[in-house]
Amino acid sequence: MKAMPSDGEAIAASRSDPQRFALVFDRHFATLHRFLHRRVGKDLADDLTAETFARAFGARDRYDLSHDDARPWLLGIAANLIRRHRRTERRRLLAHARMGVHLFSDSEFEVAEGRLDAEAAGPRLAEALATLHPGQREVLLLFAWADLTYEEIARALGLPIGTVQSRLSRARSRLREQLPGFGQEPDESGTRQGTRSGK
Repeated sequence: MKAMPSDGEAIAASRSDPQRFALVFDRHFATLHRFLHRRVGKDLADDLTAETFARAFGARDRYDLSHDDARPWLLGIAANLIRRHRRTERRRLLAHARMGVHLFSDSEFEVAEGRLDAEAAGPRLAEALATLHPGQREVLLLFAWADLTYEEIARALGLPIGTVQSRLSRARSRLREQLPGFGQEPDESGTRQGTRSGK
């Protein structure tokens, strides 16, 4: 049975046969939409997901084909689009905190080795996330919600890995101040204990 092409291979093929880009869309649409939905709500997530893929398709000639997984690239494009809607994201987080709505109801919010029970602390966590500097929140949510490593976050955002580590450390420190018992520090490699799905 022939193996499915990697994202890099599909993008390379799409440069001469645009329909081949559909594999990248099919493979990552759900993950990208779920990430954006949590950040900015369903209606805006629909628009931003579509725009992310449109921009990715338009930029496919510039994609680094040495990367087999396009997810960090796509999430980096999405992160740039979210920057125009940071006020929307912050308002949404604060609204969830005020109304006691559980923003994290579809799974536990997991960061490295520590877990914070979403049902017990969802509204408090939403309020705490709203207080973070946008750059710190971006790194934290790419790490916790998109399951990216330090290296993948650095590639997604075009940042040095040291900046990613510093922002994540500051974000976690801030959350621990507001939410006692929040998480444990990740190891220096930026990986989680155990295996990661699809990795």
